[in-house]
Amino acid sequence: MRFDTKAVHVGEEPNLAPGGSGDVVMPIHLASTFARARLSEPTGGYEYSRSGNPTRDGLERRLAALEGGSEAICFASGLAAETATVLTFLRPGDHVVLFQDLYGGTRRLFSRVFAKRWGLRLSYVDARDPGQVAEAMGPDTRMVWLESPTNPLLGLCDIRVIADMVEARGPGTGAGSGGGARGCLLVVDNTFMTPVFQRPLELGAHLVVHSTTKYLNGHSDSVGGVVITGDHGLAERLRFHQNAAGAVLSPFDSFLVLRGLKTLGVRMAAHQAGAARVTRWLEGRPEVRGVIYPGLESHPQHELAARQMHGFGGMVSVELEGGLGAARRLLETVRIFALAESLGGVESLMESPALMTHASVAPEARRRIGLSDGLVRLSVGIEDVEDLLEDLERGLRASQVG
Repeated sequence: MRFDTKAVHVGEEPNLAPGGSGDVVMPIHLASTFARARLSEPTGGYEYSRSGNPTRDGLERRLAALEGGSEAICFASGLAAETATVLTFLRPGDHVVLFQDLYGGTRRLFSRVFAKRWGLRLSYVDARDPGQVAEAMGPDTRMVWLESPTNPLLGLCDIRVIADMVEARGPGTGAGSGGGARGCLLVVDNTFMTPVFQRPLELGAHLVVHSTTKYLNGHSDSVGGVVITGDHGLAERLRFHQNAAGAVLSPFDSFLVLRGLKTLGVRMAAHQAGAARVTRWLEGRPEVRGVIYPGLESHPQHELAARQMHGFGGMVSVELEGGLGAARRLLETVRIFALAESLGGVESLMESPALMTHASVAPEARRRIGLSDGLVRLSVGIEDVEDLLEDLERGLRASQVG
C-alpha cells in the first residue's frame, strides 16, 4: 500500500471470518480484562488492557507502517514515551548528546529529572553542525537525541550524517542489553514533520518518537505519545517497559488517533499550503524582524530541508520588532489564532515560547540558543488562509502600539 492507503486501512482491517463483526471502523475496546476458555491460552492473546488492547494494537500497527518501522509502542503522553525510551536503554552515569534547541518539556525532563536525580551526563550542542555532535561524543555516549526541525527555532540537523557517526560508535541494538557491549542509539523526535514529510528510520535513526497529541491525532482532543523502531530487539524492551511501568495510551485515545490518522496526508498538505502563504506574507511586514520557516529560501538550512524532507510542515516562528511587549499585544489581539500551547491541530494556534512552552528553560539558556523574548510560534491550521491573514494583520498592527 502507498502512504495514504496505509493511513486509512492498516490496523483497522474488517474481521470477515465466521463469527467476525466486519466492523469497518475499529471498535473502542474498553474492557480492562479478558476472559479465557483455557488457563494457558489467553483469548486472542489478550489478558489485561495494560499489557495489550485491540484498539491500541491497531493504532500501533498503523503508526509503525506509516513511519516505515516494524513496531510501535504507544504511551499516555509524548513525555511518557520519552521517559520510557530513557529508562529502557540508559543507566545512571551514561552520557547523552542532545540538540540544544529542544521542546522545553524535553529539556526539563533530561536536565531536571534524569541529570539531577538519575545521574545522566548531558551535553547540549548545536546539532546543525554535525561536527559539534562528533566532538561531544565520547566512549560512554549511549544516546544522541535530536529534533529536526527543532521547537521553536526550526533548526535542522543532517540526520543521515549524524546516524553514520552514531553507527560508527558501535551497534545501537546493543545499547544497555544483557551486560554485553553497549552501543549508541540515535533518537529523533519527528513530531513537527510527521511521516508524511520525513521518515528518520530511513535516514538511519534507531528510534523515532512522536507526541501523538499533535499532528498525528490532529484535532486537539487526545494526549499521547509513541516510540517507533525497525528493530525487534529494541521494540521488545520498550514493550516490557510499557507493560511494567503502565503509562499506556487508553483505548479511547487510541481510537481518536486512529481516526485522525486517516486524514493525515490531506491535513499536512493543507497545513503546509497555509504556512507557505502566511510566511510569504509575513516577510513583507514592517512589524516583523524575521520569519523562520524551512520552506523559505532565506532559511539558512533550506537546502538541507529540501533534500532531507518531503515537505516543510505547518510550523512558523516569527521575531517581532518590539520584543516581549509586542509579542504580548499580538497574542492578546488575534482571535482566529487561539492563544494556546500545543500544535498540529486543524485550528491555528499561537504562543510565546519564552512565557509558555519554554518557560521552564532558564533565561540564560534561552539566550544562548537564540530564543528571544519577542519570538512567537505559529501552528498554522487548515482554516481559510485569507481569514488567517486578516487576523494577523489586526494583531501585528496592535503589536506596535504601546
